[in-house]
Amino acid sequence: MKRVVIALLFISMMSFILAEACQVDVTLLNQDPYPAVQGDYVKLVFQVDGVANSECNAVTFELLEKYPLIFDAGQRRTFSINSGTYTGSNYQDFFMATYKVRVNSDALDGANPIEVRYNYGLDSTQTKEFDMEVEDVRADFEVVIKDYDYGTHELTLEILNIEDSDVEALTVQIPKQENIEVKGNNRPVVGDLDSNEYTTADFEAIIKDGEIVVDLIYSDAINVRRTVQKTVTFDSSYFTNRKADQKSVGMTTYVIWIAIISGLAWFIWKKIKKKKKR
Repeated sequence: MKRVVIALLFISMMSFILAEACQVDVTLLNQDPYPAVQGDYVKLVFQVDGVANSECNAVTFELLEKYPLIFDAGQRRTFSINSGTYTGSNYQDFFMATYKVRVNSDALDGANPIEVRYNYGLDSTQTKEFDMEVEDVRADFEVVIKDYDYGTHELTLEILNIEDSDVEALTVQIPKQENIEVKGNNRPVVGDLDSNEYTTADFEAIIKDGEIVVDLIYSDAINVRRTVQKTVTFDSSYFTNRKADQKSVGMTTYVIWIAIISGLAWFIWKKIKKKKKR
């Protein structure tokens, strides 16, 4: 029993000595493009130092497939080298591990942590985190009710792109819901919309006071189709008893009376003309 304990202590001491003697370190050498774009590919180059030390035994390096990284099927994930040899034509004390992976389309803007794992020596395993910079190409919008005409039931929404990213093929959709009943097309395409620019979308609808859900569907800078859902509040008091409406009604009434009088005048003239012929 005593010999077993001594042997275990000896193995532990040797493992500690070898681990101390073997110094493997990893650096994220390059990221291309910088920053990476959501939903697109990024090239990551890691440098693994210290592999010339033979006490490191076999050195294995792996980039872990965790959010926000996505590996293609069959893609190489692990790199290995037997320590104690120099690499490259200049007898370098390191080797390179290069990956081309996809960035999750929902990756956050700014620094995103990625993780690597490497083994060396007598079953010594370490993990290390790096920051991968990502640019958010998603857009966001402000939506307001610009106008509603109770005479024609025409609803006009105004949409402002409040992010730095331009969008293409913007579609505005009003899904079926309690406070609004859309007549005709409920999903007009309004086209491209640059950052800090606005556009409008028109609907024929019967509206009640309350909240209305609006879906904004667009293509981002990498041609990914995305949807943003917004809620606007309709208050009928803002769109009734307006001077512009009264003027419009007055003008409409005037035009109708002119048409009626003109019609009667024409009818009477025709009657008089017929009598004169007789």
